[in-house]
Amino acid sequence: MSTETPAPLDTLLGQRIRREREARGWSIADLAAASGVSRAMISKIERTEASPTAALLGRLSGALHLTVSTLLARAEADAGPSRIARLPAQPLWTDPATRYRRRAVSPPGAEPELVEVELPPGARVAYPAASFAFLRGQVAWVLEGRLAIEEGAEEAVLQAGDALAFDLDTPRGHAYRNPSKSKPCRYLVALSRR
Repeated sequence: MSTETPAPLDTLLGQRIRREREARGWSIADLAAASGVSRAMISKIERTEASPTAALLGRLSGALHLTVSTLLARAEADAGPSRIARLPAQPLWTDPATRYRRRAVSPPGAEPELVEVELPPGARVAYPAASFAFLRGQVAWVLEGRLAIEEGAEEAVLQAGDALAFDLDTPRGHAYRNPSKSKPCRYLVALSRR
């Protein structure tokens, strides 16, 4: 088993977005038109000069007909296969806009996929419905703090220990919000792909 330090997730993510775009025969302009993300920003992400926000990843992954989770999982898998995901090697990504932190807990490609998230006080991260179109199931389990999950017009507020099985057919997408003004929220998301 390799003991090399893995490439940072932002680097792997930029390379993966370029590979997904090129596999479809798309130019940067094509991806920009499909996602609503500027060509300049896509170019910066692919060259790892900018880190995409969670919302931006939702738009790019939806245009590529992938979930955000699948896009990140493919980027993580580019680091190399392993059945063990040791804590120091678990890819950690931080949304530059909200400081939302996402750690890939399970080994790349594992089913279900486990993701640990820390959402800062007052932060909100929204994903369009296209981000969930390729999932069979998703469950969020709150480990610490409180988490408000918006599913279209509905909102559920979860406490530590509570879990929610998502309605993946909501056409308006989902949003995660930390209602606390002073404490972070930490939760685990389990994802099953179709």
